[in-house]
This record gives sequence, structure tokens and C-alpha cells, in this order.
Amino acid sequence: MLLTCIPGLAGLRAQVKSAGCWPSFRGDAQLTGNAPVVIKPPFRLLWTFKTGDAIKSSAVICDGTIYTGSNDGFIYAISTTGTLKWKFNTGTAVEAPPLILNNTVYAGSTEGILFALDAAKGTLRWKYATDGQILGSANWTLNPKTKQPSILVGSYDFKLHCVDAASGKALWKYESENFINGSTAIGGKLAVFGGCDGFLHLVSTNDGKATGKIDIGTYIPASAAILGDKAFFGNYDGKFYCFDLHKKKIVWETEGGGPFLASPAVGSGKVITGSQNHYIYCYDATSGKLVWKFKTLGKVDASPVIAGNFVIAASGDGRIHALQIDTGIESWEYEIGSAIFSTPAVTAKMIVVGAQDGKVYCFGL
Repeated sequence: MLLTCIPGLAGLRAQVKSAGCWPSFRGDAQLTGNAPVVIKPPFRLLWTFKTGDAIKSSAVICDGTIYTGSNDGFIYAISTTGTLKWKFNTGTAVEAPPLILNNTVYAGSTEGILFALDAAKGTLRWKYATDGQILGSANWTLNPKTKQPSILVGSYDFKLHCVDAASGKALWKYESENFINGSTAIGGKLAVFGGCDGFLHLVSTNDGKATGKIDIGTYIPASAAILGDKAFFGNYDGKFYCFDLHKKKIVWETEGGGPFLASPAVGSGKVITGSQNHYIYCYDATSGKLVWKFKTLGKVDASPVIAGNFVIAASGDGRIHALQIDTGIESWEYEIGSAIFSTPAVTAKMIVVGAQDGKVYCFGL
């Protein structure tokens, strides 16, 4: 079992990213989108698994199991050889990526229900209702009183909800001024997210109180990525930002991109994201200077993943790409033939991604 101890918290164990485990939408609570693996293309298609409808949910992988949601209203657990372990009926589409934590799978539905399922059996542990659809992945932090995990999830009811991971009991709610579409990044005791209200919100994970609210001017549909004291994110008008969380000011910004619905990946001194203008962009993380850009044949709403010397990225043209991180040169491409809006999950042995044809695709490394 791929587990690790959280430093200083005796008895608490949680899945974290490793060579064999990609436990959440962007791999970690900071949403860096950076896989700790060394991969080398070309890759080959190992298997596909068919669900009953399109897949927008991004897959996660841990302990030899792949978890994903589908628009057919089920959450699936699939073996790494492509066979069904279990599926759970949520009643409505599941576009939000799951989160694996303490042998529990957390995922929200378009009905606005957050489900907690036993990761091994697929049985319901609890469910929590919001008043709007949940499209972004849940994330987690630690309750300062109990020293146990809390789950944070945004909803189209304008609220960021914090619930106890074990019981599903509400701990606090923070209200924004419009839909919350993406996931919340966790940096220390700070929850960071953008919303359709055009603000970047900084919220204390201890009590849900606002510590900052920065006007960006237009929708922030995707999630931010946090590295150190910096948050990186794009907006719907094609601007991309580096924001200092301590000084609460913009360090740099770029213009000229299309709408950024993809969340950025950060690592190796670079920030990489995709845009609806068909481009994948790589910026220098310190200066914001454009390092390279790569043109696809469709919208890039799927978030890229950094994996060693490569960037794994999928696009609306139905292709998945492996790009060299330093140059943006393509080393490998595979055409699925159906649009891809979900983010790839990357481990040392496989790349897994869902597509609009309702299939989960697994590529061997």
C-alpha cells in the first residue's frame, strides 16, 4: 500500500503522490500537476475500459486501482489491467475528479452531492449535500483542533465547503459571489481558489475566514497551482498570473492567451498550461517570460502534467502528447479520435486518461 506518514501527526496516514500513486486531480494538495516519475516515450496503448457515457472526470491511481467518474452517473474503480472492481451509482453525472485519502474516495456530482466511498469496496460511507453542482475536485487539509483531515470542495452554490473527512459533518462554509468551478489549492493554512466572480480568494483553512480577495476582473474558471509562496493561474480573458500569497500582490502577468480553462503545472522552474486557443504555453516561473508554445488542433481544456523531462498533455482534437519540457518539441503523440477534456494521471508505469467516447485509455510506459 502506497502510504506515507504526515510529519508530526502520529497515527494519521494518507495517500500521497509517488512513482506508483497519483491520488488527486493534480497529484497533491498544492495542485502542482507534477508527477515524481521518470518516463521515456514512446508509449503504447495497453487497454481501454468503456463506461456508459462521456468522461470529463480526471482519473486518479493508487494501490493498484484507478478511480474515475463518468457522465453515466457512476464512479468506477478499475484494476490496472483494465477490469472492473466496482462501480457506485451517484444518480447524476460525475464530472469532478475523485480524491483518494485514507482508503476513501471522495467525489462530487452535478447534483451537488459529495460522496465518500470505501476505496476497496465502493460502499457509501457518507454523503454531503451542497445547493449547486460540484465540478471541481475535492481537496484536503488538517483540522487544527482534531489534527484529522478535512475535505474542501467548491460548489455552484457560490460556497467553499469544509467538512470532516471521517463523518461528512460540516465544519465551515465560505461564500463567494458566483459559481466555484475549479478545485481549491492548499498552501499551508491557506485555501486558494478563483471563481466566476472574477476574484482570487484566500481563505483560512482553520475557520473559513477570508484573508484576501484580489480582483482579477473576469472569470477564473480553472484551479491555481501553488509553489512555495506563489500561486499561478489564468483567467478567461487570456491573462496568466503569478501571485505572491504573502505580499498579496501580482508578481507578473502575461497577455495574449485564449481562455484558460486548464489548470497549470509547475516545476523545473517552469509553469505550463493549456488554452482554448489551441496552444500549450510554457512560462518561466520567475519572470513570466514565454519559454515555448505548442499548437494543437483543438481546445486545450485538459490540464497538463509535468513528468520528469516531459509534459503530458491532452487536447480537444482527441490527441495526447508528450512534449520535451525544455523545448516544447513533441516526442510522442497518440490519436484517440475523441475529444479529451480530462487530465491525464501519470505514474511510473502508466498514463491514464478518459475521453468523450466514454472510454478510459491506459498507455504503458
